[in-house]
Amino acid sequence: MTNYSMNSIVMKKNDIVDLVIEDMSAEGSGIGKVDNMAVFVPLTAVGDKLKVRIVKVKTKYAYGIIEEIISMSPDRINVDCQAFSRCGGCVYRHISYDSECKIKYNRVYNAIKRIGKVDMLPKPIISAINSDRYRNKAQYPINENGDTGFFATHSHRIIPCSDCLLQPSEFSAASKALKKWINENGISVYNEQTKSGTVRHFYLRKGFKTGEIMAVLVLNKSTVKAEKLLVEALKQALGDNLKSVYLNINKKDTNVILGDECRLIYGKEYITDILCGVSFKISPLSFYQVNRDMAERLYKKAAEYAKPEGKKILDLYCGAGTIGLSMAKRAESVIGVEIVPEAIEDAKQNAKDNEIENARFICADAAEAATRLSKEGIKPDICILDPPRKGCDAELLATVAEDFSPERIIYVSCDPATLARDIEILRAYNYELLEYTPVDLFPRTSHIEVCCCLSKEKQKNMG
Repeated sequence: MTNYSMNSIVMKKNDIVDLVIEDMSAEGSGIGKVDNMAVFVPLTAVGDKLKVRIVKVKTKYAYGIIEEIISMSPDRINVDCQAFSRCGGCVYRHISYDSECKIKYNRVYNAIKRIGKVDMLPKPIISAINSDRYRNKAQYPINENGDTGFFATHSHRIIPCSDCLLQPSEFSAASKALKKWINENGISVYNEQTKSGTVRHFYLRKGFKTGEIMAVLVLNKSTVKAEKLLVEALKQALGDNLKSVYLNINKKDTNVILGDECRLIYGKEYITDILCGVSFKISPLSFYQVNRDMAERLYKKAAEYAKPEGKKILDLYCGAGTIGLSMAKRAESVIGVEIVPEAIEDAKQNAKDNEIENARFICADAAEAATRLSKEGIKPDICILDPPRKGCDAELLATVAEDFSPERIIYVSCDPATLARDIEILRAYNYELLEYTPVDLFPRTSHIEVCCCLSKEKQKNMG
């Protein structure tokens, strides 16, 4: 058993301590202090006065769970979801949305100040249009009864959830139809321990602007009986909005949900949505922002920072080309780079469908493509960086800053900490942060997007 001692105070597992929650962690746990030792407690709110049971003690911090709420934070609201606290999705359903936005704003500011070493306030957070029913994609594991749900935090234990409030109501109807089909037709469900069973996941996508829905059933086998009955069940649940049904084959013992093989059993190969006036085809493996309405606001902010009129734009980590294509009709040219071949094919098709002729797309690692384009003498005016959570490699940042040396770098990030780290790296190449804006694409979760504009020191005005 680990003990912690400071100023004659010894803390150990199962101790009950009095705690006032003073701050929130990046993961959404409340933080209080016992003799300057941080204690992290999930499902709490700033201002809560609690009795907390210590469940783990480290050298400099500890973890606890609520034993008793002595007095509640004014930020607290009634929880409206039975799966909350168990499913591993939402972390902020117990506080007001205004309070959540303040937490996220402060998290972004603190990261930029502490890690990026820039003491500049963000612009006001662009809060969500809707804090519920905003997700256009769901990937549900399925239990032995045919119930869809979500994995509990840090586990593969399925928490059934008949109607997730972050998902469109149609997804609930589709899930109920799937369960009925599984039970009526004796379809086996995959068991991770025995590696047996047929149905692994149920994957749904919706084009919010068009209303079109795609359903994908992930299998541990190449076929499943009663395919036609599955299609009929989904058609009854979703009506004319159901445009596409796929079977996806994933026989691997892996945490990756989708396999490489997709077989269309009903409808079109893709659904369509419209973002920033551009039509996008969405296939099972396409990348597309899960919150369409807020992605539009994010991309409009990126365009405001980029000022693309007549500019040559390099869009690294371009996915299906959404950011670059949203600016292409105002720009001189767009080059998109993405490592996923299917995404590049989607990007090319999206450009063709929208009659955008000044965009080309390259399938390569971002750093490799940047080096190659630099050797070709490509000199973009604007470079857009939209990396995964780990941020950009130092090599890529060096290539962008030194070889391309664009007027502006527009950095879109889903992790304030890695963004702040990269901002500090770019300062060594004389790129200064001009302005940055948090954009809440993921209400009720701990995640937050940030859009920022960097430019050479001598160009410090946003005009």
